[in-house]
Amino acid sequence: MAIDGLRLGSLPKNPQPGTWRTLWTDSLTIFWGDWLDLRVRLTQVAASGLVAPLIYIFAFGFGLGNTLDTAMTPPVGDSYLEFILPGMVALSSMTISFTGTVFSICGERLYTKTFEEMLLMPIHPLALHIGKMLAGVLRGLLTSGSVMLVAILFTGKIWSFLNPLFILLLVLNCAVFAGWGVVVGLGVKSLEAVGLYNNFVIVPMSFLGATFFDPATLPATIKPIVYLIPLTYTSIGLRAAAYDLSQFPWYSIPVLGVAAIAFSALGAYKFSHQQD
Repeated sequence: MAIDGLRLGSLPKNPQPGTWRTLWTDSLTIFWGDWLDLRVRLTQVAASGLVAPLIYIFAFGFGLGNTLDTAMTPPVGDSYLEFILPGMVALSSMTISFTGTVFSICGERLYTKTFEEMLLMPIHPLALHIGKMLAGVLRGLLTSGSVMLVAILFTGKIWSFLNPLFILLLVLNCAVFAGWGVVVGLGVKSLEAVGLYNNFVIVPMSFLGATFFDPATLPATIKPIVYLIPLTYTSIGLRAAAYDLSQFPWYSIPVLGVAAIAFSALGAYKFSHQQD
């Protein structure tokens, strides 16, 4: 089936500008469908991922942080609370981008049974993935934006959390985990399986992804594990973007970009072979 030079299931070897334009407009069409559902509960989405970061901020930032501040100086930031705040932004964006996307797709596949209708649409699988991913990115940005507001209130450093480099890394992080959420959402058979992913993947990454510590201080045997986690690159990047650009890990941008592209390719492949 061909639509404006775009054949369902594959991109031409030498895509023309019109092909990419069609791909983008189709992606926005899929995104718009999710936006119509999302716009009526923006406040709920923005607040849903705020509880856990607030608990961590009060427990670790104020509780443990007051003790640590008397014994040591954090690598960046004026206090341990400031040190973990960028990590909390990264954590909230990861959690909501992933879980929100997974539950959205699972709901369409397993309960409302509207997913089959979308698969019948004459749209390239990559556009299906990008559209769903964009909705996940928006969910992540809404929630992480709430955490950023809390961080600004606690620190008074507005431009530390609103500079372009900080926002770029945040969007990339949302894209990575929303893309991963699409892949998982297409594969799970029940909501119980989603719980397994959350308990055995997302929760461990929340603590091992450099949100509460500086990975540079870890033993050499543990570092490779920590640096396999995409959240690690986001946490250290956001921390440097907020407080000390001279320490910014520029490699974090291509790492997250490659991860997002890889999940997009995998998501497009799964969409093209999806049966339900």
